[in-house]
Amino acid sequence: MSDKPYPVIAVEEHYWDAEMAALFTGSEAARPGPLADKLGELGARRIAEMDAAGIDIQVLSHGAPSAQKMGADVAVTLTRRVNDRLHAAIHAHPGRFAGFAALPTADPVAAADELERCVEKLGFKGAMLHGMAHGVFLDDKRFWPIYERAALLGVPIYLHPSLPHPAVTSAYYDDYAADFPTVVRPAWGFTVETATTALRLILSGAFDAYPGLQVVLGHLGETLPFLLWRIESSLARPGQKRIAFREIFSHNISVTTSGFFSTPALMCCVMELGVERILFAVDWPFVDNRPAVDWMAGVPLCEADKQKILGGNAKRLLRM
Repeated sequence: MSDKPYPVIAVEEHYWDAEMAALFTGSEAARPGPLADKLGELGARRIAEMDAAGIDIQVLSHGAPSAQKMGADVAVTLTRRVNDRLHAAIHAHPGRFAGFAALPTADPVAAADELERCVEKLGFKGAMLHGMAHGVFLDDKRFWPIYERAALLGVPIYLHPSLPHPAVTSAYYDDYAADFPTVVRPAWGFTVETATTALRLILSGAFDAYPGLQVVLGHLGETLPFLLWRIESSLARPGQKRIAFREIFSHNISVTTSGFFSTPALMCCVMELGVERILFAVDWPFVDNRPAVDWMAGVPLCEADKQKILGGNAKRLLRM
């Protein structure tokens, strides 16, 4: 560990559990190769890459789609095993790893119970959800038991991208997907899906019902910090139900730098949300560690604010 004022904590760093990943199908299925090798490794190799870049702690989360597309008959018991194995990996390397739980969203009450078990018994720092659950957006009230429990436990829910709905992919992206396959994924599709989920969650009233609920968005907020003024202004026009969209976003949502190392975008987030709402992340192994750390060293913020982003804010939000 380092002697920095705060350890450098990267909060969106992925792995794959072999049993769970074996059930993925189609374009989400596991494929052999260097990336799959990195996703499956939770030991010396991963830590060596962290050390080379100056990252002290990774908060580990299962890669998309995790359990979001599995039926309750499989997902409930499987996620328990997955989370137990992640806990064992964290325990094997004290001080280097922390964890976000995988949740069986096919059974929201069981998912809430699993979140509580992971937090209270395993020491996890929250949970990560990936895109739609069986084609249903995560703002649907059937999923609110998860948000209620997260608020009671005082831990955040990280909303992470997954593939867009097949009908959306067909209508919006098929013309260009062959030549530009990432347009369906990180170049655009992931952002649209995740931003839509977050927007819907605010509009749904979930934060009114559970004002203590905290949500994390990666990739510097999936464009929403840039759009906050326009969204708020448009929702204030006649004929709208009254909602304090910008206030809710600014008080209940934090953003991370995962896979988005742009100084102008970061400064937009600082100006809209305040530095306390921004957490450092890499999105490893889909993105290399070193560019993220090197970029943060040069951003035009004072050293105290850099330290908040690099570790202080995560320590507070995740109670580390």
